[in-house]
Amino acid sequence: MWVQTKLAAIARLSSRHALWVVLAGIILAIGSILYTPRHLGVDTNTDDLFSPNLPWRQSQALLNKAFPQFDDLLVGVITAKTPEEADQTANAIAAAAGADKAHFRTVRRPDNLEFFKTEGLLFLDQGELQKLLNSLVQAQPFIGQLAADPSMRGLLTAIGLIGQGAAQGQVDLTGYKTALDGFDKGLKASADGHPEPVSWQKLLGGSLSDRAGANRFVLLQPVQDYGAIEPGAVATDALRAIATKLPTIASGRATFRITGQIALADQQFASLTQGIVTDTVISVVLIILWLVLAVRRIRYIFAILLTLVLGLLMTTLFAAIAIGTLNLISVAFAVLFVGLAVDFAIQIAVRYRDERRLSPSTEHAMEQTLRKAGNSVLLAAVAIAAGFFAFVPTSFAGVAELGLIAGVGMLIAFACTITFLPALITLFRLPAEQGEIGFSSLARADMILWQKRRMVVGIFTAIGIAGLVLIPFINFDSDPLDTQDPHSEAMQTLRSLLDNPVTDPYSIDVLAPSPTAAAALADKLSKLPLVDHAISLSSFVPDDQQPKLDAIADTEELLAPTLSPGPASPVTPGDIRIAIGATQRAITAAKPKLAADSPLLAIDADLTKLSTQTDAQLMAANAALTEFLPMQLGNLQKSLSAQPVTLASLPHDLTVDWLTPDGQVRIQVLPKTTAMNSAGLRAFVHQVTAVAPNAGGSAVTVIASATTIIDAFREAAVLALIAIAVILFLFLRRPLHVALIMAPLVLSSLITVLVIVLLPLPLNFANIIALPLLQGVGVSFNLYFVMNWRAGERSFLASPTARAILFSALTTSTAFGSLAFSHHPGTASMGLLLLLSLACTLIATFVFEPALLYLVPPPKTAPGTEDLHS
Repeated sequence: MWVQTKLAAIARLSSRHALWVVLAGIILAIGSILYTPRHLGVDTNTDDLFSPNLPWRQSQALLNKAFPQFDDLLVGVITAKTPEEADQTANAIAAAAGADKAHFRTVRRPDNLEFFKTEGLLFLDQGELQKLLNSLVQAQPFIGQLAADPSMRGLLTAIGLIGQGAAQGQVDLTGYKTALDGFDKGLKASADGHPEPVSWQKLLGGSLSDRAGANRFVLLQPVQDYGAIEPGAVATDALRAIATKLPTIASGRATFRITGQIALADQQFASLTQGIVTDTVISVVLIILWLVLAVRRIRYIFAILLTLVLGLLMTTLFAAIAIGTLNLISVAFAVLFVGLAVDFAIQIAVRYRDERRLSPSTEHAMEQTLRKAGNSVLLAAVAIAAGFFAFVPTSFAGVAELGLIAGVGMLIAFACTITFLPALITLFRLPAEQGEIGFSSLARADMILWQKRRMVVGIFTAIGIAGLVLIPFINFDSDPLDTQDPHSEAMQTLRSLLDNPVTDPYSIDVLAPSPTAAAALADKLSKLPLVDHAISLSSFVPDDQQPKLDAIADTEELLAPTLSPGPASPVTPGDIRIAIGATQRAITAAKPKLAADSPLLAIDADLTKLSTQTDAQLMAANAALTEFLPMQLGNLQKSLSAQPVTLASLPHDLTVDWLTPDGQVRIQVLPKTTAMNSAGLRAFVHQVTAVAPNAGGSAVTVIASATTIIDAFREAAVLALIAIAVILFLFLRRPLHVALIMAPLVLSSLITVLVIVLLPLPLNFANIIALPLLQGVGVSFNLYFVMNWRAGERSFLASPTARAILFSALTTSTAFGSLAFSHHPGTASMGLLLLLSLACTLIATFVFEPALLYLVPPPKTAPGTEDLHS
């Protein structure tokens, strides 16, 4: 009775001094508007979502400190028609970005180190190396001609030499087929009037050139603005501007895509905000519609909406004072506040409409409303707040902050509902209501539930048991990429790199105390079932170097004079025409010995067409065909100058990615393709961490953060249930009554499990937040019916309370449902799960709860005489 009396007194004072209460609310709202923007920021750094004290965060922090160049990256991915154009484009982007200190802190091209150009042949096995060297020796006359005259004139002369050899039966064209096919393609393009560069890397290197892959990479650490929604957006725009100015990209010869941690995060934020204005407008319109159906009068709706606005502003003010920054999860408090706090206002407004039919004045009606419904709303607010506060002790800092803000927000919402809302209703001078406020048409449904109460409870019990059995089959998708927009450039680019273990973003890093220890550990890790291979500093010291060096030296001795001729005279169109004639004569002489599909015959046809072109067209063909020839001849010379490689001789631009200043060595462990899913990745991490417990890296972070999140929600769910049960017991003082509220809550959770397993709808990083949130909603809905039952009410579905619950649920579902239409897959999945959970909660509340209450003998205490002892 004490709580009822106090709440009634507050309502009476708020109504009696309505103008002053509203003015005080307006002053608080203005103060919040003035204070909050200057003191509440947004932290978009995803690392701050987890406590820095977690072991995996500390391991990752050590790795980030040891190798800061791998943290906060934009990754530019370049693909081109030829490997040379890809390298040329990547180098140009790296050079321009490196000069832009305003937008980029560091710029690197780790796949373009001089070390690999010089020592690359040593990493081939002996058989591959010997095959390559033999082909170079065999092609010495051809290469010599190109080196002596790196022009179209020299190329045609070299082809003529092949033709002469074929005519004399001294040349096996099989070894030249790849090169001749490439020349045919380049000559044909020029003959058709569209000259384009040919890849001499492919022509002279054969299949070995494919080992580098089709992509080239530029790694950049941008200057970020963590106060912006997209911290790396400005730097990303600057990078795109650099790329679009390059001729290879402008002409379509090369493509440039951006991915990496920063791009993924920024595009995630962009997808979160995409369409937000439209979705918000639609949500507000629907919320107003439900409020119209719930309370019928526009002035009631204004009173409810203004109360929500004041509560939201005050909650935001609390966030600014208590925390100072919102993270990517705690920013959701606004949607949650509107979705949950509107229930309190609707309960009071609907009950007030019912009381106003019989009361002589607004003040008396409001006093009676709070006397009868205030306890229920207070208990609901405290229970929901306790559910939110259960997140605060967890290590998932993002949700812990959300729990604190939203929990306090529920108490603020209650305070506004029992003070500001009554004052507004009084000032708006709403007239007395006519007719019943509840759903009188549902009286028949109440009767059916009373008659079928045992069957209904039995059916729902069976459904609950089925949900309990299916709990182990809930799928948790631990891959955070699955909550990203799959159509974004960053995601599509990243997905295109997943098939290659070398570019797979889910690797593991381990620190070893020395190169020797690292080599031994890498060897041990490489033998694990899900490990593709492990790389350490020792991996860059080739095996069996001496026989390889000897073979390379022998080849270099033979080719050195060939690769170092004097300067050639400038080529002219006349020189090219002469070379065309000479080459065609050599091919004609060889025709009797050529197969019908010989590339030499195709080249002959190309040259016939080329001979009719203008001088300018011939010079354009010359430029295209030989653009990358000097560079490739230079690289060939470098590769034949290989020297012994030792750990001590490894260059700094390589060792900096593997060796710390204090001598620790990084080991990178790459997964097999069978580990490219949630279950496989978890098994991969488990196998590696069993051998190297202090491992870090992206794969460990993904699995560890998933474990942290699941543990946090499990801990929060248990704490919330205990806290809610304790609060209910302190208010109600009867275990049976507490059980009548908790049973439908547990049932709705089990029905939700049943639904998400059967759909199926996997849980993920984003939507798992929906499950504990619905505990608070379910408690409040069930609580209202039980409190009515304690007060002697025996008609549940036809009551004003049912009307308030239904339209409160519709309003909440609209607020939550707007998330389901988000362009961000994670947010959309959260909205969908919230809607499904809310639907399950309503079924449990409107069907199971009344049937359960009909089964239980009514309390002996007379209506309104319960002592809540709050």
